[in-house]
Amino acid sequence: MAKRLQAQRLDGIDYSPRVEFVQLASEEADVVNLGQGFPDFSPPEFAVEAFQHAVSGDFMLNQYTKAFGYPPLTKILANFFGKLLGQEIDPLKNVLVTVGAYGALFTAFQALVDEGDEVIIIEPFFDCYEPMTLMAGGRPVFVSLKPSPTQKGEPDSSSNWQLDPTELASKFTSRTKAFILNTPNNPLGKVFSKEELELVASLCQQHDVVCISDEVYQWMVFDGFQHISIASLPGMWERTLTIGSAGKTFSVTGWKVGWVLGPDSLMKHLRTVHQNSIYHCATQGQAAVAQSFEREQLHFGRPSSYFVQLPQYIQRCRDHMIQSLQSMGFRPVIPQGSYFLITDISDFKNKMPDLPGAADEPYDRRFVKWMIKNKGLVAVPVSIFFSLPHQKFFDHYIRFCFVKDESTLRAMDQKLQKWKAELTP
Repeated sequence: MAKRLQAQRLDGIDYSPRVEFVQLASEEADVVNLGQGFPDFSPPEFAVEAFQHAVSGDFMLNQYTKAFGYPPLTKILANFFGKLLGQEIDPLKNVLVTVGAYGALFTAFQALVDEGDEVIIIEPFFDCYEPMTLMAGGRPVFVSLKPSPTQKGEPDSSSNWQLDPTELASKFTSRTKAFILNTPNNPLGKVFSKEELELVASLCQQHDVVCISDEVYQWMVFDGFQHISIASLPGMWERTLTIGSAGKTFSVTGWKVGWVLGPDSLMKHLRTVHQNSIYHCATQGQAAVAQSFEREQLHFGRPSSYFVQLPQYIQRCRDHMIQSLQSMGFRPVIPQGSYFLITDISDFKNKMPDLPGAADEPYDRRFVKWMIKNKGLVAVPVSIFFSLPHQKFFDHYIRFCFVKDESTLRAMDQKLQKWKAELTP
């Protein structure tokens, strides 16, 4: 066709490095995939049974349910998170069920961000925040977490990466519409402290800004750190959208059930987008998530709770991966939460500076491609989680997912040991 086909809002966002590296990994025969963020172990038995019951039980679960959420699910989400946030949450007005947290984010951006609105995004950021801002007509404004110096020989930690309060405050203007918070952070694994959240809250209130808080990893917190929802801070419920994911919560990423919690003054606009796009999410998945939350509510805070057991298991996986990477010469940044860790590859960059690739291609992308093809290990370059001007400053990090089965971690060990043997004179 002679006419332009694509809408202008798609200009510049058609390429996704994450999609490229997933495709590259799929083309190799013998690789250990530590790049994509999903567990390769079984979900909890009660969740699987809940899904089986939803499929084989009430035949009406094969039909539409309420557009904004299956009523038992919106009810348990309101009850469960109402207690955590200190709010009386109305299942009809304050809860929206979406096609995963990804769908929740897209709905929020489309509902609230207008042409010319500024959206503040903390770097490193989950890589959908920037294109979603642009698709809505907004302008991304970036503020970077910066690592603090560490003592020689001391491992870096995600808690060492901090926002500069003065720089952060300078990003807020009369055009700022939304602030995107991700805690625990992907890819860094940083869990924002109460003091950091209070600073963000103060600035959002001062400048009348909405906070979109992506909290999908809230149950995956380690080393005694505590996840705090910014919506629980004084004056923030009224201006915060809190986004969650059943995929991350119950290790069922393929179910694609997510949700948004927030005040009706914001949620009514998300419902408008939802009813004119998705309209409705799969009923059976919602029913299974509802039953799983009902089970968790009975066990919450006890050793039998999945929300207690999951982070304990994942922390062991994290520690295994850290030890293995360190033995190979990587310098991991120890995460306090999430599925992921990033690791410094500066030593490799110094020893192998001229890897194949375009001259302007960030080093971490060339390193990951080389590692997939030559070492059978899949990771993700960290530069893709930074804005274009900052990518060159952070091209000496790559990201691994450690939420993996023991057999996968052993396969990783074998690849690393073989690599190490090749380096030994």
